[in-house]
Amino acid sequence: MTRVSRPALLAALLMVVGLLAPAGSAAPAPNGSTWTETFIDTPDGERLHVDVMRPEGVKGKTPVILVVSPYLGMASPTEEPGPSNRFHDFFEGANVFARGYSVVMVSLRGSGGSSGCLDILGPGEQADVVTAVEWAASQPWSTGKVGMYGKSYDANTGMVGAALRPKGLAAVVAQQVVPDRYRGSYNDRVRFLQSVAYPAVSYGTQAEGGFSVNGDPEYALNSASRSADCQPFLAEHYLDDPTSDFWTSRDFVAKAKGSTVPTFMTVGYVDSNTNVGGGAVDFFNALAGPKRMWIGWWDHVRGNDLAGDEPAMGREGFFAEVMRFYDQHLKGIRPKVSDPVVAAQGSDGRWTAERAWPPADVRTLAAPLKAGSYDDDATNVGSNDSAAGPGGSGALGSEQTGAGAWTFSPPLRTAARMAGVPSAAVDLGVTVPRTNVAVNVYDVAPDGTATMVTRGAATADASGVETLRLFPTDWTFAKGHRVGVLVSGANAEAYVHVPTYSTVSVGGGTVTLPWMRAAGRTPTAGTISSRLEAYLDSAPFAVDPALVAERTEPRFPLPR
Repeated sequence: MTRVSRPALLAALLMVVGLLAPAGSAAPAPNGSTWTETFIDTPDGERLHVDVMRPEGVKGKTPVILVVSPYLGMASPTEEPGPSNRFHDFFEGANVFARGYSVVMVSLRGSGGSSGCLDILGPGEQADVVTAVEWAASQPWSTGKVGMYGKSYDANTGMVGAALRPKGLAAVVAQQVVPDRYRGSYNDRVRFLQSVAYPAVSYGTQAEGGFSVNGDPEYALNSASRSADCQPFLAEHYLDDPTSDFWTSRDFVAKAKGSTVPTFMTVGYVDSNTNVGGGAVDFFNALAGPKRMWIGWWDHVRGNDLAGDEPAMGREGFFAEVMRFYDQHLKGIRPKVSDPVVAAQGSDGRWTAERAWPPADVRTLAAPLKAGSYDDDATNVGSNDSAAGPGGSGALGSEQTGAGAWTFSPPLRTAARMAGVPSAAVDLGVTVPRTNVAVNVYDVAPDGTATMVTRGAATADASGVETLRLFPTDWTFAKGHRVGVLVSGANAEAYVHVPTYSTVSVGGGTVTLPWMRAAGRTPTAGTISSRLEAYLDSAPFAVDPALVAERTEPRFPLPR
């Protein structure tokens, strides 16, 4: 059993702060473009700073690629003014200006040269997105067609756009998203470790600074006038009640239902910044228009990022597919290449083309869970993976045994692929309100090593059946491996559990697992990601063979 030390927790938080910190600074205009800046007014009286980059030598109308972000501010008060270099890799790598696109970059309120206070995708920033899209669509040099682009926070503004559907929005490209802000911070009242760093740390003073004495006076005034007074407006971020107005106003999964805005998403199973349980798959399925998704075993990376000389996601051609998507929906150019609706990377590193996610042929099987007990002391660790994986973001890396109530299936008679969203219903004997419960699913090899496949957490106030929706997953079990299910009090490497120090009885229950055909899928281009290789190497831990024998459930149904 591994206890999470305070130094380890601090190290994890510092790492997350680094991951979340804005990157980039002012830079010369990208090759092939000319740059100007201006300000636009929101309906509630804020002023948003805008960078406009137009193709050199082009005077006619063009479609617009729009970035709405808190990460566009200047890094130093002495640097020369210019547009943020946050996405120069895309603008230049995809030749967007030579292809006849303009680019508009808008700083959200409370960041860069914009006035006001960030509200973490609340009503104010939602108004900013609508204002930015409609302004870009209405300019005399714009064709009226706008495509949003971003990664992480400025991908989530794309989710806002797709959900709210402002006039002129014709496409969204969003990498590594959390469309439901509550589920980005909590699993049923259990806070994610990575979310502790914000809003106070990640979107406090570092978002408020960033101006140049050489720049526009209004830019400097807007930036310098902000202060920590913005933070009280974000206090409700620390509420764990998903039904509060604060959180329901930031649930873009619900708002997106029926939206026909064409959307292209990337989603990583091992991304703890924007965890896969934060509603990305639900958002994708809520959309009613043209859509694309890359989903697989990578962390918080862009579609074009490299790990050494290889694509970090394991799939080449991101910019080419993005431009086909924009050309189709912003210019009306029919693509000559047929891209899959979903390009899915499984745990074996193989990529398949799917028409939906979860795939339409998924069959769910419910298996009984064995009775047992666990201590709600916040010490159980769910995975040996020390980085941002399904096991979480804590830099722990020490051996652990997985304390709690285990259930193991018999060995699989053939390879089987689990793909979709598992769930569990656990019969708990609870003596203290807000008792923690965590349910993890494992791939248990014949040698007894267990690798986490998916997880979930919740709190229970009274005895009875507690239902948990686990994270989406895509995992292939080899012949002879077992499915392991652990009911415990914590995934301490992933969550900030508040222990009750009670002993919790598990009266049984069920786990429902989504299975699909492992063979006969349509392959698509791609290889194993470096992050998946690292996860397969670091995550497994040893389970006592005697425990496996004792806790095997012969009635556990498996695909044939």
